[in-house]
Amino acid sequence: RGVQAHRLCPPRGAGSSLDPEERSMEPPAVAEEEEEEEEAAVPLSVAPGPVGCQLFGYVGIEAVLDQMKIKTMKTGFEFNIMVVGQSGLGKSTMVNTLFKSKVSRKSSQPGQEERIPKTVQLQSITHVIEEKGVKMKLTVTDTPGFGDQINNENCWDPIIKYINEQYERYLREEILITRKRKIPDTRVHGCVYFVPPTGHWLRPLDLEFMRRLSKIVNVVPVIAKADTLTLEERAEFKQRVRTGPQGAPAVPHVPPKPRLKPCVPQIQEDLKTHAISVYPQEDFDQDPEDRALNNRIREKIPFAVVGADQEHQVNGKRVLGRKTKWGIIEVENPAHCEFPLLRDLLIRSHLQDLKDITHNVHYESYRVRRLNESNRPG
Repeated sequence: RGVQAHRLCPPRGAGSSLDPEERSMEPPAVAEEEEEEEEAAVPLSVAPGPVGCQLFGYVGIEAVLDQMKIKTMKTGFEFNIMVVGQSGLGKSTMVNTLFKSKVSRKSSQPGQEERIPKTVQLQSITHVIEEKGVKMKLTVTDTPGFGDQINNENCWDPIIKYINEQYERYLREEILITRKRKIPDTRVHGCVYFVPPTGHWLRPLDLEFMRRLSKIVNVVPVIAKADTLTLEERAEFKQRVRTGPQGAPAVPHVPPKPRLKPCVPQIQEDLKTHAISVYPQEDFDQDPEDRALNNRIREKIPFAVVGADQEHQVNGKRVLGRKTKWGIIEVENPAHCEFPLLRDLLIRSHLQDLKDITHNVHYESYRVRRLNESNRPG
């Protein structure tokens, strides 16, 4: 028994593993070593970021897209477009071609004699069009009489006033204490400006209008009735330089040598010189994919378009086009005109982006300016 008791209860300081003091000292030493290893593995300067969580089964997060689609199909959405240009450039026909329906001001008033007003008087007409269950409230604003006078000084003022009035109407509804659940949106989301097919250069009126309007609305320039120009004339029209101030002659266009980089179209340089930022703007490109797509679009601006609201038989198919003595100009054929590019830009690829930039950029600038004016003393 004495030997067993001696083995079970060794004297203090004998180095036994059952000593309570030595047991209490070992775990903290191990914890300190683990903390030192963790601190060495993870630098203090690196902040931990969000860690993705892997799902072990189907949750149904992707159904949010279906919910948004169903809600949009029930409520529909709004799109407001403005067409600006001289009379006879085919603005009404182009709008009818874009939406393949009679939505223009001229076609909505059959039997009435259309008279060109002496001054710019804006006229808007609203339609509800539906495609595959999706409803869109489309508002087309026409500007008859723009640029038709001998003296076109300040002919853009009624257009600027109309656009600002729509911003003001939306702002008044937004700042109410009791607001509507859905504020009616009458703001202009896109302005299609029609350039006459002169085949020479942009007029001072064209440059001044786009310079003023590009600051408050998305401007998309197009060359109207491009079928009156040959392919060579169309290419030269996009690259030719506008005449200098006070009627100076145009600077001749010298094509670069083959070994040099291809030149940017001179009309684009002319727009940059006059601080004209047409849609899509380079400053609002979100990611590299959007930038690459918008760069290809900017290379084609202004679009050379042809409008037609009548169908013709071509190779056993019904196509929209203009019939001439030498053949049929197919509107939706990229080899004949650039109308498909304009339609894709306005409807199929950038419609929501047009609305977003209108709300987040142009309307926001107007809202900040108006609120600053109202907060000024006196």
